[in-house]
Amino acid sequence: MKCKPISFWSIFLGFLLISTQSFGQENYVKPKLINNESWSLVLIPDPQTYVKYDRNVGVLNLMTSWIRENVDSLNTQFVLCTGDLVEQNDLLNPDGKAANQNSKQQWTNTSEAFRKLDNHVPYVLATGNHDYGHVSAEYRSTQFDKYFSPEQNGFNAKALREVGPALNGNSSNVNAIYEFQTPHPKKILVMVLEFAPRNEVIDWAKKTLAQPKYENHDVILLTHTYLDKNSNHIKTEGYKIGDSNYGAAVFEKLVKPSKNIRMVFSGHIGEPDKFDGHLGFRQDKNAAGKTVTQMTFNAQAMGGGWFGNGGDGWLRYLEFLPDGKTVKVKTFSPLFAISPGTQNLAYKKEKNQEFEFSLD
Repeated sequence: MKCKPISFWSIFLGFLLISTQSFGQENYVKPKLINNESWSLVLIPDPQTYVKYDRNVGVLNLMTSWIRENVDSLNTQFVLCTGDLVEQNDLLNPDGKAANQNSKQQWTNTSEAFRKLDNHVPYVLATGNHDYGHVSAEYRSTQFDKYFSPEQNGFNAKALREVGPALNGNSSNVNAIYEFQTPHPKKILVMVLEFAPRNEVIDWAKKTLAQPKYENHDVILLTHTYLDKNSNHIKTEGYKIGDSNYGAAVFEKLVKPSKNIRMVFSGHIGEPDKFDGHLGFRQDKNAAGKTVTQMTFNAQAMGGGWFGNGGDGWLRYLEFLPDGKTVKVKTFSPLFAISPGTQNLAYKKEKNQEFEFSLD
């Protein structure tokens, strides 16, 4: 039998494939702290596109499972999520294109994913525009409290210190403050505020943080919409929801006058398959002359745009070094990391994706 000759290009392409796979395997390093005395927080971007399609739900479950598995190795003290927990808050008949899960299914998908963290690590979830109204903030009503409550996670219940103004006459933890004692001496408050918070909520937040019992705490503010892709504070948006404060107003009314808000995390923005359209970062001084680091991180339109896989599994973990000043940021995907064939894609290395900042 006459053998068919092997072409140069077949050999070359085979060598290239093996080399690429080997390169990924040899260079992949499982996430770890650079200092054993550090601690970390994990930042999850808007989950809405993961939960609006049944085909994507597994990616969010993979992300929360990875967080749970690495709580000890990364010394993770708490997890934050930037909001838009669902695509539609109160929609019964999805069209199959924009979503194939109705709102009850979406809320259940998100809740079950985060329940993987219950009694393993505390988590604080912001509410976004899609978590209110019928489809997107037509009115200020959310199903959040039906699916999330402090007592379901013992760590959350232990950390809860303050609950903000009622929503539609009901007690709600969409506005709340949690206290964490990290391995370093400084105590931290995580304050979560509703989407485009009402004036009443801003006033409550300002007065609460000014109490003497909190004056020596460092405060992390978590809210959904805050910075645009050019790292400017968002001034206004076209939602029907009333009595709203967007990024610029939140900064001027709350962040800037504060003496203890040190970090602000948000999500909301995005562009199909353009990571830079999902990011924002800036630093400003507060009333005490302290630097406030403000970071927007989202990924919902990566991995195929608005109708894609939900964001390629991207999350961030921030390592707080024992010097009390240095914070290292890494952008990582458990989805890419799970297979040796894609582990070379598991980290984003651009300057706006892997970097460090200082707390003064």
